[in-house]
Amino acid sequence: MGIAMPASKKPAAVAEAAPADVWSAGCPSRRVLELVANKWALLVIPLLRDEPLRNNELLRRVGGISQKMLTQTLRDLEINGLVLREDHQTVPPHVEYRLSPLGLSLSRTLIAVDRWAEANHAEIDRARQAAIAAL
Repeated sequence: MGIAMPASKKPAAVAEAAPADVWSAGCPSRRVLELVANKWALLVIPLLRDEPLRNNELLRRVGGISQKMLTQTLRDLEINGLVLREDHQTVPPHVEYRLSPLGLSLSRTLIAVDRWAEANHAEIDRARQAAIAAL
């Protein structure tokens, strides 16, 4: 049994949250949207859905990402509870990344977004070209 902490002494993260409203500028859910709307997070999270992957495998599979951006993205996702990092404590180092249950629940939505982008990129390109031509 844990010791109850007076409400005035609870950290802000433990305090009861007001209902979320993504349209409100001060809503913490905006930080979540910023985290998952990052183009690298949109690509890394779905890759981790089926199996844990090592850093170099992620670098190979996510075209165009730099080591620095991959490290930063993985760190942000780990800090926010979406990715779990497992260091096997071996020499040479063997570190794997996998989705947490929360990250797994998000991956389902992001995979749908990825498939939508693949299915509709040509139509988006045509609309952009038409708009540019009309200028």
